[in-house]
Amino acid sequence: MVYLVPLIIFMDDVSGNVSKQWNKHHAIYMSNASLPHEMLEKKFCVRFVMSSPHAAPMELMHVMSESIDLSMSSNAAESGIIAWDCKFDEEVMLIPSGLFVARDNPMQAEECSHAGLNCNYFCRTCHVGGMKEYKESEVGYNSIFVEGSLQTPEETTSQVCQQFETVLCSGAAGKIAAATMSTGVCDSLSSSLINTLSALAESEVHAKLENELETCHDAINPLLGMNRLNIHLDTLTEILHTVLLGVVKYFWGQTVFLLEKAKLLAVFQTCLALLEMDGLNAPSLNADYICHYKGGLIGKHFKSLAQVMPFAIYDLVLKSILDGWTAIGELVVLIWHTKIDDTESYLAALSRTISNFLNNNGFKEACRLSPTSKTILNMANCLGFPTKILQIQVWCDSLAGASLA
Repeated sequence: MVYLVPLIIFMDDVSGNVSKQWNKHHAIYMSNASLPHEMLEKKFCVRFVMSSPHAAPMELMHVMSESIDLSMSSNAAESGIIAWDCKFDEEVMLIPSGLFVARDNPMQAEECSHAGLNCNYFCRTCHVGGMKEYKESEVGYNSIFVEGSLQTPEETTSQVCQQFETVLCSGAAGKIAAATMSTGVCDSLSSSLINTLSALAESEVHAKLENELETCHDAINPLLGMNRLNIHLDTLTEILHTVLLGVVKYFWGQTVFLLEKAKLLAVFQTCLALLEMDGLNAPSLNADYICHYKGGLIGKHFKSLAQVMPFAIYDLVLKSILDGWTAIGELVVLIWHTKIDDTESYLAALSRTISNFLNNNGFKEACRLSPTSKTILNMANCLGFPTKILQIQVWCDSLAGASLA
């Protein structure tokens, strides 16, 4: 019997000490995605791969990809691993394959060789965006809410190679910085080499490039060449920061500002305290705490607020604000589903709710919710994986459209 073993690959920075608040380490873990969800929550089902306080994330990932031969196209990924099935009492062949890569949004951007949110093409998944003048125009602004053409690992690798070639030109540092801002491509593994070469005198550059450029492919993000894995599409969006600490947090801040301006915050606090919380399946909301520390709330507060806000503010704010909270509440409930009985109807409801939210709330954070049919389907397949292990509550790849802060 031959089994394909889909792997969940997780890497993020973690604290290396118990007694200190922070001692930054980068750690990599793996899990077998074919296990039942309740088994994935068990500690013994999570495989520790490596950790280091000194090595860069992409250096660790290069070793990881070699260890399972996903990028080397040999041994495990091609020939399989022979093991013994104790249940059926027979020899089996296991073929490992990366399913998706999980972590927070900034780390995922680095693994996609993306420069982040400050470049003109700010999405690691597609080519949404453009120059400042274009995005400020009516056509450009509207295009932000529609996904662009999808990025591919081959295209990203080509852009990194072009940056190596740019080092040969005069004024290389400025040209590389401009290319990064315009294309959004910034490979952390090769950037140190590119920056070193661009800082040298032109005569020294030509001499060193003869040796360095021959091995430039070894200095490029190894995730761009992983078999059976498209790093741009298989880095699932972390919805804790994207939704709860993103759009919900900012919409909460705008709503509180309007309530304070109208001197209605005390009325809102009373309405919130009087709401029946039995149906939330969550700790009861402390209205006094929420209104007193309105600027310091965390994810669990926003998750509950998103579901009760329409009932607490229905006669205190404008209809457009109320409609926005109604759409947010529906969206939060849908993306935190842990069981889907009818996939087709669920996907239709999710896509419709995201569209309604975008139409009701035209601010920048909403651009993260631009849906595509492929990523919605990926979300449906991956929804419900454990939250404690991967430090994200439930990933929703349908939110992997334009990522603009």
